[in-house]
Amino acid sequence: MECNKEDNLEKCNCTYEPCPRKGICCECIAYHKNKGQLPACLFPDDVERSWDRSIKKFIEINEKGL
Repeated sequence: MECNKEDNLEKCNCTYEPCPRKGICCECIAYHKNKGQLPACLFPDDVERSWDRSIKKFIEINEKGL
């Protein structure tokens, strides 16, 4: 499968600038999964800027909408 890095970068809200995985979603997801985290794109921008990519934080912000 061909990576659409340029298209992915347009949608990527990751604020960690030196990240070598920006726009390469499969690498980003694998990296964060191995760290017990979720990628930036699953968080609203204000939460993403905190760099708390924990599953706990994801549940916390999403259970409010239940």
